[in-house]
Amino acid sequence: MSRGAESTTRKLTDQQLSQQNQLISQSNQEGGQDRSLLLPTIQSLLTSTGYTPQQQSDITQQSLGAANTAYDALRESAANHAAATNDTAAYGDLTAQLGREQAQTDASTAQQNQIAFANQAYKEQQAGLNALTQTYGIDTNLLGKAMGVPAELLNVRQRASSGSSVGGLGGLVGLGSSVGSLFG
Repeated sequence: MSRGAESTTRKLTDQQLSQQNQLISQSNQEGGQDRSLLLPTIQSLLTSTGYTPQQQSDITQQSLGAANTAYDALRESAANHAAATNDTAAYGDLTAQLGREQAQTDASTAQQNQIAFANQAYKEQQAGLNALTQTYGIDTNLLGKAMGVPAELLNVRQRASSGSSVGGLGGLVGLGSSVGSLFG
């Protein structure tokens, strides 16, 4: 490559890099504004404890209330049967069995609620981490492609400065370091 062509290549590459750096700077400023709006919500998700104590109490009361209503209906049915047949001998055993089953159901429901409460806190914290990653995570290769920067351009300036005219795959060898300097 002649000296004039190398100089022209350097100038054009520097001009392109300058334009891209301006776009990146503008994007960073806009991203900073967006991040400042999102950070309180993300922080809230990261420190979330899940449902509030009042919500947990309401959920527990509702789920236990539904189960207890079913057992109350069974007890009432047993009492009606004992009254209709005038046979109360089995009534005591039946209500004792219903009591045991209700206790097991209530314990199982309470356990499921506690697991659901812990899972909710975990989900919200994961959502916060995902939002944080998406807010700050930048894939420079994807950014370069989105801006229309061909892979060959990323290493042109370095080759032009060193006087190297290596073609083919040789131009892709320094791609990693060039990306860092392009977007840094």
